[in-house]
Amino acid sequence: MKHRQDLITQVKEAYSNIASHKSQQHFHETTTGITPEAYYRTLERTVISEIENGRFDNCRTGVEIVNKVAADKSILPEW
Repeated sequence: MKHRQDLITQVKEAYSNIASHKSQQHFHETTTGITPEAYYRTLERTVISEIENGRFDNCRTGVEIVNKVAADKSILPEW
């Protein structure tokens, strides 16, 4: 589905941008010591899987999905 592929592309870009702008020190203080890249890569894979399953079909943009997940990660299974 083209809409889902567009969302996946946008989500990848958004998480890549977020990870590259996170302060390494701040990130280590707020997580279990993993790098921002590893954290967002894992989160990205989970979100992409949910996009492929149709969970975010009502979203118009990848940024909208990233914001929803940031506001409430409990919307993701196994998170």
